[in-house]
Amino acid sequence: MKIDVNNPDLSKLTLNELVELEKKLVAEIPHRQAEERRKVVQELKQLAVDRGFDLHDLIGSAKAVKQPRAPVAVKYRSGPGQEWTGRGRKPAWVVAHLASGGKLEDLAA
Repeated sequence: MKIDVNNPDLSKLTLNELVELEKKLVAEIPHRQAEERRKVVQELKQLAVDRGFDLHDLIGSAKAVKQPRAPVAVKYRSGPGQEWTGRGRKPAWVVAHLASGGKLEDLAA
């Protein structure tokens, strides 16, 4: 099954041939993208060297650097060591307080 990529006439292919072509395309595309990415990175490295630079000095690390998050203020408190920001799962002491008929507002810091 030979296909002219400039003028693909898929109407002449059977359904089975089309399904097989789809499988091959889905499997091949990620490999081609990775190869093309590798080539581009190599070309960029060579261009940087030719101009007297190191690619990593020019663009930094390829991995994103996480910015540290600012601490979140405590919203609820019930004694020493029992603090909660109100985010995420309720701590056991909050669940116990609510189960005993208390209100969340009672714990407001």
